[in-house]
Amino acid sequence: MLSPLRFISKLLLRPKPENFLAIHRGVYQKLDLDDSCHETSTRGLVLGIYCDEDDPNDLGRLTPTAMMFNNKYANGRITELLKYSRPCPKLGDFRTFFNVDPYYSAVVLVGLGNECPDDNEMECMDDQKEAIRIAAAMGCRELQKLQTIDVRVESFGHAESAAEGAALATWTNDEYRSIGRKIAPNIRLFEIEGQEADHVGWQIGLQKAEAQNLTRQLQDTPANKLTPLLFAQKILNILMQSGVNVEVKVKDWAETHQMNSFLAVAKGSCEPPIFLELSYFGTSYDERPIVLIGQGTTYDSGGLCRQSAAEQEYGRGDMTGAAVVVAACRAVASMHLPVNIRCLIPLCEHIMGSSAMKPGDVVKTMNGKCIEVANTDYEGPLVIVDALLYAKNYFPRYVIDVGTISREIKHTFGSEVSDRVWRLPLWDIFRKKITAFPHVDVTNVGVGSGYTCKSAAILNEFVDSVDWLHMDVYGVMVTNGRDKPYLQEGMAGRPTRTLIEMIAKSAVKEHQRYSLESE
Repeated sequence: MLSPLRFISKLLLRPKPENFLAIHRGVYQKLDLDDSCHETSTRGLVLGIYCDEDDPNDLGRLTPTAMMFNNKYANGRITELLKYSRPCPKLGDFRTFFNVDPYYSAVVLVGLGNECPDDNEMECMDDQKEAIRIAAAMGCRELQKLQTIDVRVESFGHAESAAEGAALATWTNDEYRSIGRKIAPNIRLFEIEGQEADHVGWQIGLQKAEAQNLTRQLQDTPANKLTPLLFAQKILNILMQSGVNVEVKVKDWAETHQMNSFLAVAKGSCEPPIFLELSYFGTSYDERPIVLIGQGTTYDSGGLCRQSAAEQEYGRGDMTGAAVVVAACRAVASMHLPVNIRCLIPLCEHIMGSSAMKPGDVVKTMNGKCIEVANTDYEGPLVIVDALLYAKNYFPRYVIDVGTISREIKHTFGSEVSDRVWRLPLWDIFRKKITAFPHVDVTNVGVGSGYTCKSAAILNEFVDSVDWLHMDVYGVMVTNGRDKPYLQEGMAGRPTRTLIEMIAKSAVKEHQRYSLESE
């Protein structure tokens, strides 16, 4: 069965790429395999081996590509050397061999775990694809440590996942390090040619990984380098030639549209708020768009109800929703998906100031409902509600909002729920907890526990007869570097790839519906 992105790529009739395609910070380059100017010391190869995780005596089985390389180019040296490097590498473990082939200075053989992993429907994930990401990541990261420049990776049976793991693992945030003090080289990634090569899948994987890396880059940018205005300028530069239209709307525009909730959050800062609107048209202009809303709080201190220093450690990451939406939109445009997208991104700083909103303040939204600010530290929904109301102007097919709303979701569900899109309850009991007050329509805290669900209930009060999905991504904003071995410790860039995949599936369903109607 074709994946949504592969299905769409066939519809678009993209030309088959010649030779290899390399990606380096989003720029594709052709590589001539016979180019003699590349020194042997700059080239590395990543191959795979299967091993039964439950059998300590298992000798392992090379993947078909690894076996072909071993027999045809390495004269059997890999299997010979493997005998002296027991035990067989488990999932994510690797063995590095040098000078087994004159073309490559190093060959990394990395474990893929069981060859046929059990189906894991209860876990809502594909274990085999995840194993491929981990294997590609560990092999490429080892070659990066060896200062390798050009890295070839086999597909391990699924080129898209291999490309994702390789590109995510080798990304480094060294923007603010001097040129002579870069931590790791910028490597170029290529897929190995052969019968199992999948150029389209490899490119899709690179595009999705590049989108997630863009999210990570934006998340990690210091708040003084990414104020609302600087964020808008940065996005203009990023999307300049992407096919995405960018509109930058200022404070006066927001006041004209009565976005009082969003403006209340921004009042404490001298940095003016910006409302950013992106649009991409991949199909007929008459088609209703998918509306994506990204919370863009470029720094969150909690306002007058100030957070502790420890809680503000990742205050710059409160614009994760905005970063995810921008990166997903760019990826959708670069892959020419046949959908229309509108992205609404309210940008502001939420800090203490002489004009900052105060506990007990009441703001009136554009639909007439009033929200009481019971605690200024719970500003997430306040940033998003005006964008939800504004979205109805586009008669959307559906609306997805992405924001870092509730710390509770991290403590309750850890770092997995957003990527697996597990539905949380939106019961009437949560609505009552935020509306059961005689003096105001809604409060931003409500009564009782369960703020993760209460915050969704707040947003639901401002959704007007449209399919809607709320993604609270606070739990996946930061990674410890262990849960997902292909992501280094720090900002995670999640759930960018999940959002891209959701949009792709939506595009496939829409295409299939029109195909049936036209028959």
